[in-house]
Amino acid sequence: MSLSSHLEELKKKHDSLSAAVEVAQRSPGSSNLEITQLKKRKLRLKEEISRLSMH
Repeated sequence: MSLSSHLEELKKKHDSLSAAVEVAQRSPGSSNLEITQLKKRKLRLKEEISRLSMH
């Protein structure tokens, strides 16, 4: 997998997690722990995207 295709895949996952966080925040059945875990995964992806983009 090339770097650019890997970055695109990471960006798609990041966007998907963004949508999942928004849905979880609007859903009364979602726990704070679940939302926090989604946000942490999203942040790790963002950091990975930033790190790879610098090369």
